[in-house]
Amino acid sequence: MGVSDTRASGGSVVDLPGTPVGYVAIALAAVTAVIHLLLAPRVIGFSRTLAILFALNGLGFLGGIAVFLTRYWRRELYLVAAGYAIVTFLAFFFFGGFEGFVSAFYMRGELNVMAVVAKAAEGLFAVATLYLYSAES
Repeated sequence: MGVSDTRASGGSVVDLPGTPVGYVAIALAAVTAVIHLLLAPRVIGFSRTLAILFALNGLGFLGGIAVFLTRYWRRELYLVAAGYAIVTFLAFFFFGGFEGFVSAFYMRGELNVMAVVAKAAEGLFAVATLYLYSAES
């Protein structure tokens, strides 16, 4: 049974996921959104541009959740969601520097837990959305 088999197409605008993976994707998107929105005010002190990008990224994930929970969601948007997550994952290394994959997760000599959790959530979110894309017929 595909994902769309259990999603309603009736009169309601709200349309809940028909599979547990859909709820996992929502949770992962919410985690990375909240982390980015919490970090935006913290990074504004050293980079206004980065703070704006953090806020926009968080809002982008929240907006994606909102669209996903409506009847307007389409199968192709899974690819958009996966691409968005992959771009935000890679942007971390672009802005943080490519001097080393592991060093990007350290701040002032300590493990940056927020970065690790956000990037793990984005990576798993990309996997989940690609799975949902392939599972929907």
